[in-house]
Amino acid sequence: MNKIFFILLLSIIFIISCKKIIPPIPTDAEALEGPITGLTSEEHQQFLKGDAVFGEIFTTATGLGPIFVSNSCASCHSIDGKGHPSNALIRFGQTDELGNLFLNQGGPQIQNKAIPGYSPEILPSNTSFTKLIAPAIVGLGYFHFVTDATILAQSDPDDLDGDGVSGRPNWITIPSYLTVRNDAILMNGKYIGRFGKKASVYDLRHQIVNALNQDIGITSTFHPIDLFSNQETDPEISNQKINDLTFYISTLKAPSQRNKADSKVIRGEEIFNQIQCISCHKPTLQTGYSPIKALSNIEFHPYTDLLLHDMGYNLDDNYTEGIAYTSEWRTAPLWGLGLAKKSQGGQYFLLHDGRAHSIEEAILFHGGEAYTRKMMYKALADEDKKALIQFLESL
Repeated sequence: MNKIFFILLLSIIFIISCKKIIPPIPTDAEALEGPITGLTSEEHQQFLKGDAVFGEIFTTATGLGPIFVSNSCASCHSIDGKGHPSNALIRFGQTDELGNLFLNQGGPQIQNKAIPGYSPEILPSNTSFTKLIAPAIVGLGYFHFVTDATILAQSDPDDLDGDGVSGRPNWITIPSYLTVRNDAILMNGKYIGRFGKKASVYDLRHQIVNALNQDIGITSTFHPIDLFSNQETDPEISNQKINDLTFYISTLKAPSQRNKADSKVIRGEEIFNQIQCISCHKPTLQTGYSPIKALSNIEFHPYTDLLLHDMGYNLDDNYTEGIAYTSEWRTAPLWGLGLAKKSQGGQYFLLHDGRAHSIEEAILFHGGEAYTRKMMYKALADEDKKALIQFLESL
């Protein structure tokens, strides 16, 4: 009898210990990764194939380098979330829309690692540069299918409504391998960008092909130029893998708001609207037609307008892409903000380079078109500031 009691006691102790050691499984709203709902069985299979490519660790045998930044997609986008300053990208050599002045010296991006027998790149002297941490990649399929007309309708480059906000699209030249959208608007030979810190990337295929080449040193039929030799080489990744990876990122679910019924969250949202943060961080957008039915004509809530805004001298990094000025940035989506620490080692690294270690600090770096809103935030009572932060952390 004593033996049975002893075994039961040990079992209870073990169960209690496990509960302390093993964290609870996160709810769907607390987890970043995962597919959107409504995928067909065939689409779900392609999602899983793309997930495998996303997690693949490239080696010299599979095309890594010879110079590179990282050896996998997942190493910069942990659990599909924001990156960390330790693996930030360094770009340099372009201060206006006339082009990069250092293409013959490794521009536009430094590859700071190399396989054995090669030397990593170093930043040329006397050139401006910027550090960019990897963004979260969740929900990007929704942005992919927002129409050009929707983006353009939100722009007000001359501030005709007098609210101090003059967002505009980044008009970019796109590579020949991309398929132009059915809803595309063409202006002076350029199209609207919507991805990247400065909206200088046309679509997700554009983003993926560039990242494979510039970050991992992988050539493809779309971008066959080797980073080290600057010569065309045989593709090191198949078109099918790129298609699967594009589908995977297109169909990652969007972050869900948490604690919506909390009174402080509700109050914080009211304050967010009152101090006019919604001028740039638009709560709601809608997709147009998508061949992926689950993404077609869907209303979603990213808190961005996908436009460029002048953020003032504090956030002027003296580097640009497309027609964006050096102080202009695409409005950062706020969805998933409260989950950012999960992929960043337990603390915030916000803004383009991770310089802000809290949401308040990020707000206080705002200037330019956002200066008035920042001053309205600073004038709030402490309790209202806390409510606003709590709302932002719920997103």
